Amino acid sequence: MKIDPALYDKYPKERIDEAIKLLNYHEADPLPKEESDEFPVMYIFRHGQSEDNANFIFSGWRTSPITEEGKKQALVLAPVFKDKKIDMLISSPQKRALETLELAMSQNEIAKTREVHTDPRVKERSYGDFQGHSKLEIQLEDPKRLAKIRRSFTEIPPNGESIEAVCKRVAEFCDEIIPLMKQHHLNVAVSCHGNSIRGFRRYFENLSDEETAHVETKLGQDYAAYVIK
Repeated sequence: MKIDPALYDKYPKERIDEAIKLLNYHEADPLPKEESDEFPVMYIFRHGQSEDNANFIFSGWRTSPITEEGKKQALVLAPVFKDKKIDMLISSPQKRALETLELAMSQNEIAKTREVHTDPRVKERSYGDFQGHSKLEIQLEDPKRLAKIRRSFTEIPPNGESIEAVCKRVAEFCDEIIPLMKQHHLNVAVSCHGNSIRGFRRYFENLSDEETAHVETKLGQDYAAYVIK
């Protein structure tokens, strides 16, 4: 984690430590898992820790590769998917999602040879002008502002998009891929991001606006599975 030394000139160390603690704390919600041999299944997971995650940077559409810790998190998924029937691989076009998908499928001898399809509709949320800026600095300056940027369903950062907008594009993706899954009985694995997973959970679980904006997902390590009937 890289912290701007100038922050220590501006804020007491105790306040910075508390802000870091708050940003580090995520009580991740368990992801639903329903699987079937009779019906197609969609598997969904979040990328492992990226460099921007590690440094509390608004990443959004930035290119931010996964860290060594992120690789370990992604590899937790490898034995989980080792023996699953995966017919199609879909990823966000962002590097951290693609890297995670490769590691997650690394023990599945059939899946790891399949072509990876990318779809921008499952990209991370664009944070617009905030991309590249420090969450830690905003947390220290105005924690209510940071909470509104990150956890309001409808808040649109300047030149960015809301969680609501991400959910709409994820729903469009689902409306297109699900008929294909049904027609050809395809099990699909999707590697994406924290905010696009909000869209998937809203789509499949009928979450409210508030629930959608506040649900938390682990970096790598865990997955959701939805049966398509």
